Amino acid sequence: MTLNFKDHFSQVAKEYRTFRPKYPEKLFQWLANIAPNQDTALDCGCGTGQAAVALARYFDKVYAVDPSPEQIANAIANEKVMYQVASAEQTGLSRNSQDLVIAAQSLHWFDLDRFYPEVSRIARQGAVFTAFSYGLVTVTPEIDKIIEHLYYDILGQYWPPERQHVDEGYRTLPFPFREITAPSFVMTANWGMSHLLGYLATWSAVKEFRSQTASDPLKVVGAELQEVWGQEDLKTISWPLVIRAGIIK
Repeated sequence: MTLNFKDHFSQVAKEYRTFRPKYPEKLFQWLANIAPNQDTALDCGCGTGQAAVALARYFDKVYAVDPSPEQIANAIANEKVMYQVASAEQTGLSRNSQDLVIAAQSLHWFDLDRFYPEVSRIARQGAVFTAFSYGLVTVTPEIDKIIEHLYYDILGQYWPPERQHVDEGYRTLPFPFREITAPSFVMTANWGMSHLLGYLATWSAVKEFRSQTASDPLKVVGAELQEVWGQEDLKTISWPLVIRAGIIK
Protein backbone atom coordinates (compact mmCIF):
# COMPACT_ATOMS: atom_id res chain seq x y z
CA MET A 1 0.00 0.00 0.00
CA THR A 2 1.32 3.46 -0.93
CA LEU A 3 0.00 6.45 0.99
CA ASN A 4 0.58 10.13 0.43
CA PHE A 5 1.91 11.73 3.61
CA LYS A 6 4.67 14.01 4.85
CA ASP A 7 7.42 11.45 5.23
CA HIS A 8 10.17 12.63 7.56
CA PHE A 9 11.15 9.33 9.16
CA SER A 10 11.06 6.40 6.71
CA GLN A 11 14.75 6.84 5.89
CA VAL A 12 15.66 6.57 9.58
CA ALA A 13 13.19 3.83 10.57
CA LYS A 14 15.89 1.50 11.93
CA GLU A 15 17.53 4.35 13.83
CA TYR A 16 14.12 5.44 15.09
CA ARG A 17 13.59 2.03 16.65
CA THR A 18 17.10 1.96 18.16
CA PHE A 19 17.56 5.50 19.42
CA ARG A 20 14.15 6.94 20.29
CA PRO A 21 13.43 7.00 24.06
CA LYS A 22 10.90 4.80 25.82
CA TYR A 23 7.82 6.25 27.47
CA PRO A 24 7.43 5.76 31.25
CA GLU A 25 5.54 2.67 32.38
CA LYS A 26 3.32 4.73 34.69
CA LEU A 27 1.92 6.53 31.63
CA PHE A 28 0.50 3.30 30.25
CA GLN A 29 -0.80 2.23 33.65
CA TRP A 30 -2.69 5.52 33.79
CA LEU A 31 -4.02 5.08 30.24
CA ALA A 32 -5.32 1.60 31.10
CA ASN A 33 -7.00 2.94 34.22
CA ILE A 34 -8.87 5.75 32.45
CA ALA A 35 -10.04 3.61 29.52
CA PRO A 36 -13.54 2.13 29.98
CA ASN A 37 -12.22 -1.38 29.23
CA GLN A 38 -8.89 -3.01 28.46
CA ASP A 39 -10.11 -4.86 25.38
CA THR A 40 -8.72 -2.93 22.40
CA ALA A 41 -6.48 0.08 21.88
CA LEU A 42 -5.18 1.88 18.80
CA ASP A 43 -1.80 3.60 18.36
CA CYS A 44 -2.00 6.14 15.50
CA GLY A 45 1.22 7.08 13.75
CA CYS A 46 2.86 4.25 15.65
CA GLY A 47 6.32 4.48 14.10
CA THR A 48 8.24 1.36 15.11
CA GLY A 49 5.82 0.53 17.91
CA GLN A 50 7.39 1.74 21.16
CA ALA A 51 4.04 2.88 22.56
CA ALA A 52 2.03 0.05 20.98
CA VAL A 53 4.14 -2.64 22.66
CA ALA A 54 3.82 -0.86 26.00
CA LEU A 55 0.02 -0.75 25.59
CA ALA A 56 0.03 -4.51 24.95
CA ARG A 57 0.97 -5.08 28.58
CA TYR A 58 -2.43 -3.71 29.59
CA PHE A 59 -4.80 -4.30 26.65
CA ASP A 60 -5.91 -7.59 25.15
CA LYS A 61 -5.38 -6.40 21.60
CA VAL A 62 -3.53 -3.39 20.23
CA TYR A 63 -3.83 -2.05 16.70
CA ALA A 64 -0.97 0.10 15.42
CA VAL A 65 -1.08 2.05 12.16
CA ASP A 66 1.50 4.14 10.35
CA PRO A 67 1.58 5.32 6.73
CA SER A 68 5.27 4.44 6.38
CA PRO A 69 5.95 0.86 5.19
CA GLU A 70 9.53 1.24 6.40
CA GLN A 71 8.42 2.06 9.93
CA ILE A 72 6.05 -0.91 10.01
CA ALA A 73 8.73 -3.20 8.57
CA ASN A 74 11.01 -2.22 11.47
CA ALA A 75 8.31 -2.36 14.16
CA ILE A 76 8.86 -4.26 17.40
CA ALA A 77 7.18 -7.64 17.15
CA ASN A 78 4.56 -8.50 19.76
CA GLU A 79 1.88 -11.19 19.57
CA LYS A 80 -0.78 -8.79 20.88
CA VAL A 81 0.05 -5.94 18.48
CA MET A 82 -1.38 -5.90 14.96
CA TYR A 83 0.57 -3.52 12.73
CA GLN A 84 -0.90 -2.09 9.56
CA VAL A 85 0.31 0.37 6.92
CA ALA A 86 -2.54 2.86 7.14
CA SER A 87 -3.09 6.52 7.87
CA ALA A 88 -4.44 7.85 11.15
CA GLU A 89 -7.21 9.51 9.17
CA GLN A 90 -8.35 6.23 7.59
CA THR A 91 -7.47 3.36 9.91
CA GLY A 92 -9.67 0.69 8.33
CA LEU A 93 -10.90 -0.39 11.77
CA SER A 94 -14.52 -1.16 12.60
CA ARG A 95 -16.94 1.38 13.98
CA ASN A 96 -17.29 1.40 17.80
CA SER A 97 -14.32 -0.93 18.27
CA GLN A 98 -11.72 0.86 20.41
CA ASP A 99 -11.50 1.58 24.14
CA LEU A 100 -8.46 3.82 23.79
CA VAL A 101 -6.88 5.76 20.94
CA ILE A 102 -3.45 7.33 21.33
CA ALA A 103 -1.16 9.52 19.24
CA ALA A 104 2.38 9.35 20.60
CA GLN A 105 4.60 12.16 19.25
CA SER A 106 2.48 12.18 16.10
CA LEU A 107 -0.67 14.33 16.44
CA HIS A 108 1.01 17.35 14.84
CA TRP A 109 1.44 15.41 11.58
CA PHE A 110 -2.24 14.51 11.14
CA ASP A 111 -4.98 16.17 9.10
CA LEU A 112 -7.12 16.90 12.15
CA ASP A 113 -10.25 17.72 10.13
CA ARG A 114 -10.20 14.09 8.98
CA PHE A 115 -8.53 12.49 11.97
CA TYR A 116 -10.92 13.51 14.73
CA PRO A 117 -14.04 12.19 12.91
CA GLU A 118 -12.18 8.90 12.40
CA VAL A 119 -11.42 8.73 16.13
CA SER A 120 -15.10 9.33 16.93
CA ARG A 121 -16.15 6.66 14.41
CA ILE A 122 -14.00 3.86 15.84
CA ALA A 123 -14.45 4.75 19.54
CA ARG A 124 -16.72 2.83 21.87
CA GLN A 125 -18.94 4.63 24.37
CA GLY A 126 -16.73 6.22 27.02
CA ALA A 127 -13.52 5.60 25.07
CA VAL A 128 -10.54 7.88 25.66
CA PHE A 129 -8.26 9.72 23.25
CA THR A 130 -4.79 10.76 24.41
CA ALA A 131 -2.06 12.62 22.55
CA PHE A 132 1.35 13.01 24.12
CA SER A 133 4.59 14.55 22.97
CA TYR A 134 8.02 15.49 24.22
CA GLY A 135 10.11 18.50 23.37
CA LEU A 136 13.76 19.33 23.78
CA VAL A 137 15.97 16.86 25.63
CA THR A 138 17.82 17.97 28.78
CA VAL A 139 21.05 16.52 30.18
CA THR A 140 23.29 19.05 31.96
CA PRO A 141 23.42 22.85 31.57
CA GLU A 142 26.59 22.62 29.46
CA ILE A 143 25.23 19.89 27.20
CA ASP A 144 21.79 21.52 27.01
CA LYS A 145 23.38 24.72 25.71
CA ILE A 146 24.98 22.80 22.82
CA ILE A 147 21.75 20.98 21.97
CA GLU A 148 19.77 24.23 22.08
CA HIS A 149 22.30 25.79 19.69
CA LEU A 150 21.77 22.83 17.35
CA TYR A 151 17.98 22.96 17.68
CA TYR A 152 17.40 26.69 17.31
CA ASP A 153 20.42 28.20 15.53
CA ILE A 154 21.73 25.48 13.24
CA LEU A 155 18.52 23.60 12.43
CA GLY A 156 15.95 26.35 12.95
CA GLN A 157 15.04 26.90 9.29
CA TYR A 158 15.09 23.16 8.54
CA TRP A 159 12.31 22.12 10.93
CA PRO A 160 8.94 21.41 9.28
CA PRO A 161 6.25 23.92 10.30
CA GLU A 162 4.36 21.23 12.23
CA ARG A 163 7.18 21.12 14.78
CA GLN A 164 5.87 24.40 16.22
CA HIS A 165 2.93 22.48 17.69
CA VAL A 166 5.35 20.35 19.72
CA ASP A 167 7.14 23.45 20.98
CA GLU A 168 3.75 24.87 22.00
CA GLY A 169 2.83 21.71 23.91
CA TYR A 170 -0.10 20.97 21.56
CA ARG A 171 -2.06 23.77 23.24
CA THR A 172 -2.76 25.54 19.96
CA LEU A 173 -4.21 22.44 18.32
CA PRO A 174 -7.99 21.91 18.33
CA PHE A 175 -9.21 19.27 20.76
CA PRO A 176 -12.91 18.37 20.33
CA PHE A 177 -13.23 15.92 23.24
CA ARG A 178 -14.19 16.40 26.89
CA GLU A 179 -10.76 17.04 28.34
CA ILE A 180 -9.28 15.13 31.28
CA THR A 181 -6.52 16.53 33.49
CA ALA A 182 -3.47 14.30 33.12
CA PRO A 183 -0.77 13.65 35.71
CA SER A 184 2.78 14.85 35.08
CA PHE A 185 5.14 12.33 33.51
CA VAL A 186 8.81 12.59 32.57
CA MET A 187 10.72 10.29 30.24
CA THR A 188 14.21 9.41 31.40
CA ALA A 189 17.05 7.33 30.01
CA ASN A 190 20.66 6.56 30.85
CA TRP A 191 22.62 7.12 27.67
CA GLY A 192 26.18 7.49 26.54
CA MET A 193 27.15 10.26 24.14
CA SER A 194 26.98 7.98 21.10
CA HIS A 195 23.38 7.05 21.87
CA LEU A 196 22.47 10.71 22.33
CA LEU A 197 23.98 11.51 18.93
CA GLY A 198 22.05 8.60 17.44
CA TYR A 199 18.86 10.08 18.86
CA LEU A 200 19.66 13.54 17.50
CA ALA A 201 20.19 11.96 14.08
CA THR A 202 16.51 10.89 14.04
CA TRP A 203 15.36 14.52 14.15
CA SER A 204 13.53 15.46 10.95
CA ALA A 205 15.50 18.72 10.71
CA VAL A 206 18.82 16.87 10.76
CA LYS A 207 17.69 14.78 7.79
CA GLU A 208 16.55 17.92 5.97
CA PHE A 209 19.82 19.76 6.75
CA ARG A 210 21.85 16.86 5.35
CA SER A 211 19.67 16.72 2.25
CA GLN A 212 19.91 20.42 1.49
CA THR A 213 23.53 21.10 2.43
CA ALA A 214 25.28 17.73 1.89
CA SER A 215 26.92 18.23 5.29
CA ASP A 216 26.32 16.83 8.75
CA PRO A 217 25.48 19.21 11.62
CA LEU A 218 26.15 16.47 14.14
CA LYS A 219 29.87 16.35 13.38
CA VAL A 220 30.39 19.80 14.85
CA VAL A 221 27.99 19.12 17.70
CA GLY A 222 29.67 15.80 18.42
CA ALA A 223 33.05 17.50 18.85
CA GLU A 224 31.53 20.09 21.18
CA LEU A 225 29.74 17.44 23.22
CA GLN A 226 32.97 15.46 23.59
CA GLU A 227 34.62 18.47 25.22
CA VAL A 228 31.94 18.83 27.92
CA TRP A 229 30.74 15.24 28.37
CA GLY A 230 33.26 14.42 31.08
CA GLN A 231 34.49 11.09 32.40
CA GLU A 232 31.12 9.46 33.06
CA ASP A 233 30.06 7.34 30.12
CA LEU A 234 26.33 7.32 30.96
CA LYS A 235 24.28 10.36 31.83
CA THR A 236 20.63 10.79 32.80
CA ILE A 237 18.65 12.17 29.87
CA SER A 238 15.13 13.54 30.39
CA TRP A 239 12.15 14.88 28.46
CA PRO A 240 9.00 16.25 30.16
CA LEU A 241 5.86 14.84 28.53
CA VAL A 242 2.98 17.00 27.37
CA ILE A 243 -0.38 15.21 27.48
CA ARG A 244 -3.85 16.04 26.22
CA ALA A 245 -6.56 13.52 27.01
CA GLY A 246 -10.32 13.45 26.70
CA ILE A 247 -13.47 11.36 26.63
CA ILE A 248 -14.40 10.79 22.99
CA LYS A 249 -18.11 10.09 23.48
